[in-house]
Amino acid sequence: MRTLRLALAQTNSTVGDLAGNVQKILEAIEKAKENKVDVIAFPELAIPGYPPEDLLLKPQFIKENLHALEKVAKRCKGLAAIVGFVDRQEDIYNAAAVIYDGAVRFVYHKCYLPNYGVFDENRYFQVGKEVPVFTLNGITLGVNICEDIWYPEGPTYAQALGGGAEVIININASPYHAGKGLFREKMVATRARDNAVIIAYVNLVGGQDELVFDGGSFVFNEQGELLARGKQFRESLIVMDLSVDSVFRARLHDPRRRKERLEQIFPEVQKYHLENTKWGGKRKPLSPPVEDGLPRLDEMYSALTLGLADYVHKNGFKKGVIGLSGGIDSALTATIAVDALGKENVVGVFMPSRYTSEVSGEDVESLARNLGIRLIRFSIESPFKSYLSLLSQEFKDLPADITEENLQSRIRGNLMMALSNKFGWLVLTTGNKSEMSVGYATLYGDMAGGFGVIKDVWKTLVYELAVERNKKDKPVIPERTIRRPPTAELRPDQTDQDSLPPYEILDPILKAYVEEDKSYDEIVAMGFDPTVIAKVIAMVDLSEFKRRQAPPGIKLTPRALGKDRRMPITNRYRSFYQVKKEIGSRARKDKKTIEKEGKEKT
Repeated sequence: MRTLRLALAQTNSTVGDLAGNVQKILEAIEKAKENKVDVIAFPELAIPGYPPEDLLLKPQFIKENLHALEKVAKRCKGLAAIVGFVDRQEDIYNAAAVIYDGAVRFVYHKCYLPNYGVFDENRYFQVGKEVPVFTLNGITLGVNICEDIWYPEGPTYAQALGGGAEVIININASPYHAGKGLFREKMVATRARDNAVIIAYVNLVGGQDELVFDGGSFVFNEQGELLARGKQFRESLIVMDLSVDSVFRARLHDPRRRKERLEQIFPEVQKYHLENTKWGGKRKPLSPPVEDGLPRLDEMYSALTLGLADYVHKNGFKKGVIGLSGGIDSALTATIAVDALGKENVVGVFMPSRYTSEVSGEDVESLARNLGIRLIRFSIESPFKSYLSLLSQEFKDLPADITEENLQSRIRGNLMMALSNKFGWLVLTTGNKSEMSVGYATLYGDMAGGFGVIKDVWKTLVYELAVERNKKDKPVIPERTIRRPPTAELRPDQTDQDSLPPYEILDPILKAYVEEDKSYDEIVAMGFDPTVIAKVIAMVDLSEFKRRQAPPGIKLTPRALGKDRRMPITNRYRSFYQVKKEIGSRARKDKKTIEKEGKEKT
């Protein structure tokens, strides 16, 4: 029986920390040796970290990344290692080094460079043209990188059919969004079955700016059946024995391969041979581990906690500070922060005004007590009066409006940033995706801060996550906070629905327009009020300048605001010609009127 002992190293790299990343790689190699592993695979760009972005435009960075690879190679003896790095030839390549017995034996260059969503690899890398395979212990293996596996007739097809690869190792830095793990597994299962090959998929884990990498590495056999799966959102070394003889048996029963070999012209497949590893038959068999995937809400909550923890720690902060209002958004943000950073590293700040209800104060006190965090209390009444007095001459005879509301928010923003400056705390903003989409937020007020924890969380999902979190251990978010109608409390008896449709109506419209790029007519066909749709679209279109100035935040959905959705600020394209067909005859609203409505919170 031909058996390959494989290790998949889910490491948490930090972009630019070459020494730290090398140390993680070397530690994993030593553990693999203890387990008598034949091959260990690391994630895509494990040495420089992913994505390195414009660090790739610095020749010195490329050079130091190559020196780091040399250090890994010298320490890698007795087993093969597949390590992601940046290769330099006439250009630079997203590459995988195949290392054996203290030296780099050959290098694979990524063939398919993603350039959509959060990816921008065409900006930096040259496309690879070769699809090598190698033999080790009488087993033929192929290596490719991330996007390469998504193409049915890509490198996997050539390596399996043209090069005879029995095992494909695909190294990844695949960012998380809700539901992506299942989508990946279905795709790889199909690719394994179609090519009659075992596919091992190793993924990065950890947070990098707005991205979270969820790990969840896995292996599928030649029948498209799951053999192994690692934990999500945690570093780990997944070690298993793969029986490879079953691949040959499957191929004997598949006449399609013979026809395809006759009809298909493959790119030249380079073949390398590595010496056998020294372990031989001295090892006790290891069964592949299969970890259960997380339920939907637990998965998303884990992504938020990991993304926050890594952003704080990798950027050298120790504590986070949050403005607590008594509302659901700040309550969920504080809870995530405690779970990510520990209660001793989270500070809450309550800043009541003349419009703040007693209920809000009680709920803030209850939340802080439940979480065990320090609570600071500042009344903003005195500075608010000072501002009103200062502006009284200029504002004389003018009615109070959103200007006075935003003054309160900006006073709070100033106080939060003062605490941040004095103590080095990172201000965590509490705006959700629904509010950020329509601009229901105050520039230099509640938007002031360093990181938006729930920036990509729809308001309706905020409630789901809060309810689910309260089911764990003991409830921490006050039940009244969850039940109360959401309000900014910037004027008497204010609720969000004074300015916005109910969130159960707003969120589906926003998802259709922002994430799915549906037109006005398509959203009308979904059954929503045309006037409401027109107002929401106008608010979204006119708020891009705010979103551009918002702090970074964790990507959770398939299309986040920011890198995923890049709209020009100066932009006169509107769907008003469609809108007017529906509401023009009834409301006689022209373009200017609709735009004015869209500016309610701008």
